[in-house]
Amino acid sequence: MDQQQVMERLDGVTRRVNFLETVMVPPEESILFNGDLKSNQFTISKKIDKADSFLPLIKGKVSPLAKGCLISLDYSFFPATVFFLSFWGVVSFLLTVLFLAVFQDWKLAALSTLAGIGNYGFAIWHFRRKVKESQLLFYDMMDMKAGRGAP
Repeated sequence: MDQQQVMERLDGVTRRVNFLETVMVPPEESILFNGDLKSNQFTISKKIDKADSFLPLIKGKVSPLAKGCLISLDYSFFPATVFFLSFWGVVSFLLTVLFLAVFQDWKLAALSTLAGIGNYGFAIWHFRRKVKESQLLFYDMMDMKAGRGAP
């Protein structure tokens, strides 16, 4: 497919979302993603029915080639999830420092550190699982097979 065909296919399965409006939209079977499309770039995420903190934000760029096009994808956390992880990382660190400096309790300091690392590990594990789901959905939509023209 060329660049225009890719963007047309994405346009057919992506609903533009305005989070400032609270308009109830009837569920559509053909919509797979929510997001924003530009001429050769897009920012989308998998359409979901309930909140999911670990849903990846997919940022893509479509570059024309002599035969077809190159689709570059970047998966990242939503800004709210980055804030959540940063906040609890800082809280865990401050608790560790507090327990070490003020109370000199190595057990509680270690527990705080482990809680912070565990929170981060849990987030990364779920994020990777959700990235695979989103990749499969994107590849199916583009009629691509993982391993042939896709990572």
